[in-house]
Amino acid sequence: MAVCDDLLLCNFPKCRAKLSGRAWVTACSHIFCDQHGSGEFSRSPTVCPACSSTLSSKLDIVRTELNPAEEHKAMMLAGLRPETVLDICSRALAFWTYQVYQERLYQEYNYSQAEGHLKHVEKLYAHEVQSKESELVAMKGEVNSLKKILEEYKRKYSELSEKLMERNRQYNKLQGMYDGLRLRNVAVMNREASTRRERAHQDQSGPFGFPTGNHRKDEIHSMCL
Repeated sequence: MAVCDDLLLCNFPKCRAKLSGRAWVTACSHIFCDQHGSGEFSRSPTVCPACSSTLSSKLDIVRTELNPAEEHKAMMLAGLRPETVLDICSRALAFWTYQVYQERLYQEYNYSQAEGHLKHVEKLYAHEVQSKESELVAMKGEVNSLKKILEEYKRKYSELSEKLMERNRQYNKLQGMYDGLRLRNVAVMNREASTRRERAHQDQSGPFGFPTGNHRKDEIHSMCL
């Protein structure tokens, strides 16, 4: 694309709109859209919004048509001497070149600012990634430590479970032995009691079931006591 195919941009801060139709041109080589030019240059004293230069002469500010009609272009420089036409064209080209140059400086400035911001963000990102990696390594170490502790607890739990099962088996065995001995003792005591009762009954009864004299003497002795 040729340079002349590009559109100039409004030099008003924070506007930078592409210019078409009418625009305001200043002697300090700045150009503004019709909206901002009409607003700024209606004040007194007149100051350029781009460079703060004072514009006191009538020809310091010109409202021009950026796309003049063919009739206007045919008559614009008609009758002027060739050197005057060339001087006007040279000044117009110098204005255009200055605007293109300023736009390139502006874009380079924005690029350098964006590049600096990008480097700063990349630095922060790298620092954040490094910090997160350190945290991840620490967390992995903590997880491994917890796994070891868990395995140790599992081993102790398994050992205690085996000991408990062994104690339960021993307890059940002893309980069975105790129950057997207790039943045997009860049976022996019952037999001994039965034997004693039978002997006492035999001692109390004589022949044919009558009490003996010894038994009577024992009763009398008990009554005296």
